[in-house]
Amino acid sequence: MRRKAQHLKSTLEEGIRMSAVVVASSEQDAQAVEAVMEHHAQLSATLARHIERLLNTAISGDEAASLKATWLLLDWCESELMPHALAEEATMYPKAHEDPTARLLVDAMIAEHREISALVEGIRLASTPVLAAAKAKALGAIFESHLVKENEQILPLLAASKDVSLGQLLEGMHELLGESTESSEDGCGGECNCGHDDSSELYPELDARAVPHAIRHATIFGALDSVAAGTGMVLVAPHDPLPLLNQIEARTPGRFNIAYLESGPEVWRLQFVRES
Repeated sequence: MRRKAQHLKSTLEEGIRMSAVVVASSEQDAQAVEAVMEHHAQLSATLARHIERLLNTAISGDEAASLKATWLLLDWCESELMPHALAEEATMYPKAHEDPTARLLVDAMIAEHREISALVEGIRLASTPVLAAAKAKALGAIFESHLVKENEQILPLLAASKDVSLGQLLEGMHELLGESTESSEDGCGGECNCGHDDSSELYPELDARAVPHAIRHATIFGALDSVAAGTGMVLVAPHDPLPLLNQIEARTPGRFNIAYLESGPEVWRLQFVRES
């Protein structure tokens, strides 16, 4: 469990660089930047959870569990990841491409979208769970690198431009702003053969202390969105996260059974088990 937790933690630590300060030309643009970065954090955490699940089932040799993990990942990619990429190409990228200093970068970002799409298709066509897991690992690596460039180069460029209103540009683009919060997973739906165990020792652990405060809640929401019915995750927090718990209940009423595994004084560990 500690090895899995460390893997998830290191994946999220790669996203720490996404918290770069962005200077916006208006309050509307600043809010748009924050919304996009929060959605990026959610996407990053959800993808990390899907990859973690697929890797673990491939290692365990449980073919039924690996098949389910593969299709859950593919379903999420089709409903969330790829629409997000297409929305970027329709909105942010054309405006960024107008800046001569950013044209090569934008061309490279579009090329990365094609590579991401190819990796998703590679997961779909993989002949073995191990090959699917390897493709998924590569997908996670390129996506993390892609988000860093978007957050640290594309967004600052557009937000600082006097000729572009990022807020207006992204208005109504839920694929970019993360207005849809429902998970695309169908879940296990009771008893199944996907290899999950109700013991918290088998649940992935998300250490929120390693996530920048500005994107911490968005990252946690993204991780929770990837939890299938009948499974769970363990959250490690530096304090009693009562405001977060209230937000989770308001966001997804009754979805999670929450239990404190450790209650301070320095570390709080909470187990989230999805009921439905």
